[in-house]
Amino acid sequence: MDVWVPYLMLCGGLAVALGALTWLALYVRRRGGGGGVLAAYEEAFRVTGHAAHQEIRAEAERKTPADSPDGPFRRTR
Repeated sequence: MDVWVPYLMLCGGLAVALGALTWLALYVRRRGGGGGVLAAYEEAFRVTGHAAHQEIRAEAERKTPADSPDGPFRRTR
């Protein structure tokens, strides 16, 4: 029985670590955090990435979808 104790402790530790990471992922998704973490890196080293980030944020804040410049979609046969 003493042989199994280290293996059980290892499996228990892995289960606790995975549970904690799962909880953290759900918490971050619920709060909406994490998007600003890489934004500073993108702004400093990838200027176009920062512009894309700003566009994505603007799209997310829109209430109604923007109309197509070509007009409404119609199927032609």
